[in-house]
Amino acid sequence: MAKTSRKQIDLDEKRIMAELERNSNESLDVLAKRLKFSRQKIWRIIRRLDKSRAIWGYTAVVDNEMRSLKSYVLMLKRSSKPMDEKTLDSFVSLHLQDLTSSTGASIESMFYVHGEYDWILSFTAPDIKMAKRFCETLLTTYPGVFARMSLMETLVAVRNHHVANPNVKKLKEFL
Repeated sequence: MAKTSRKQIDLDEKRIMAELERNSNESLDVLAKRLKFSRQKIWRIIRRLDKSRAIWGYTAVVDNEMRSLKSYVLMLKRSSKPMDEKTLDSFVSLHLQDLTSSTGASIESMFYVHGEYDWILSFTAPDIKMAKRFCETLLTTYPGVFARMSLMETLVAVRNHHVANPNVKKLKEFL
């Protein structure tokens, strides 16, 4: 059997990753059929992607409304004050998730970005009051670290984790 080139493997990996983004719960047999690969090839590539951390999580896209939760986006602008070592360690260790327990919030995604803001967090909370409590907790835990904060409630998820929202009627209500 001819040795597969690294370029081809990269292409195959990308194809598998794209399929996993659409539905990470898909069986190896279905993926193999769709991609015209053997089941063993799919399994080997997924294992390699997991090991190399090219894939670092599998998740279900859930309807937060069914869980009586609302979704929020929080944008944070750092102040010009340098972060001390303890604060840096806290951010690196993802201590922010620990702050959510007292507010009923749960961080879904957190990004350090380049632009008008420095951090973007998406999180869920039972209501706006709890979302604001999480924001206040963040400010009191890290005094002087943030110059500006902007909180927005997500009204409808059109796409979430590469998956289109199946409840299009909900979107039409807002448009």
